[in-house]
Amino acid sequence: MRNRTETSDLTQADFDFVRTLVKQHSSISLDDSKGYLVSSRLLPIARGRGFESVAALITHLRSRPHGKVHTDVLEAVATTETSFFRDFHPYEALRDQVIPDLIRKRRESTRMLSIWSGACSSGQEPYSVAMVLRQVIPDIDTWTIQLLASDFSGAMVERARKGVFKQLEVNRGLPAHLLVRYFDQHGASWWLKDEVKRMVTFFQQNLDREWTRIPQVDLVFLRNVLIYFDVETRRRILRKVRRHLRPDGFLVMGAAETTLSLDDSFRRVQFGRAAFYQPGEGSGQ
Repeated sequence: MRNRTETSDLTQADFDFVRTLVKQHSSISLDDSKGYLVSSRLLPIARGRGFESVAALITHLRSRPHGKVHTDVLEAVATTETSFFRDFHPYEALRDQVIPDLIRKRRESTRMLSIWSGACSSGQEPYSVAMVLRQVIPDIDTWTIQLLASDFSGAMVERARKGVFKQLEVNRGLPAHLLVRYFDQHGASWWLKDEVKRMVTFFQQNLDREWTRIPQVDLVFLRNVLIYFDVETRRRILRKVRRHLRPDGFLVMGAAETTLSLDDSFRRVQFGRAAFYQPGEGSGQ
C-alpha cells in the first residue's frame, strides 16, 4: 500500500493501527488493499464527530483505550452487505428439499427445528429463512422453531430486531407475493409483520469468541463471512460449527466459499445449484 491513500490523509501507520484494532476486536483481517475502504467508511464518523480528518479521528482513538467512537469505527469497517433471499438457490434448496427432509425426520420425535444465522447483518437472511419455514410447514404453530440470528455489530442487531426496511431493500430479492403477505407499508418504509418478526431471536456475537448462546442446531448459516477471516480463524470457527451442528444438519456457506482445505471432516452435499456442508462421522470434536 502506498504511504497515503489517493482519497484521504490515511497513512500506513494509521491504517495499521485500524487494522490491528479491527483484528483484536472482531478477528476480521484487512489486507493492504483495504486502505480505501477504511478511509471511506471512517470519513463519515470523523465528520459526524467534528474531527477535521480521518487522521484526527485515529489520533483520538490512539489517545483513549476504548469508548463509543471505537465501537463506531469497528462497526463501520465490518462489511454488512446483505439482501433478502440472497443468491436464491440456497433458499430454493431449503424450500424444496432440506427443510421438508428435516421436518419428516423431526415430526415423530421432537417436533423442533433449531437454526442459526451467524452473520445476520440487518436481518434479511434470518427473516428470509422464517418466510421459507412458514411456506413449507403448514402446521408450524404446533412446532417449536428456534431461529437464532447474531452479528458482530450491535447496531446491526438493533436494526434487525426492528424489522423495518427501505423500499430499495425490499426491492432486492424479495418476491412481490411475500412482500404483500408479510409486510405493511408505512410511508417510505416496509414493516415486517409480527408473525415473522417474533420468530427470530437476535443477539450480538463475535464468531471468534465463545458461543455461549448457541445450542445444537439443524442448520447454520455462515454465508459470505469466513472470507473476511484469516485461515486459522476460519478453521477455529468451523471446528466450533461441528460441535454445535447436529449429525444430520447442514452448514450453509456463500457460493464462493468452501470447507475444502480448512476442515476436511465436512462433506459437500449438492442440492441442485446450491451446495451445503454436512459433518462427517466422528466429526463432533
